[in-house]
Amino acid sequence: MIRLATVLYSIVGTSLAGTFVIASLTAGYDTLVPILIAAAAGFVLALPASVLIARAILRR
Repeated sequence: MIRLATVLYSIVGTSLAGTFVIASLTAGYDTLVPILIAAAAGFVLALPASVLIARAILRR
């Protein structure tokens, strides 16, 4: 399961980070610090999300 979670993390992490960056830019936060915080939050939240997705895939 760890292998699958790491592969999923590369996809989920970039997707969440990109989504959070776009959301921060849309909200008007267009300086460096809010963009980096949004990207870091996306990568951090991708860890449990990729584990949950891997578990859901392996259950089927």
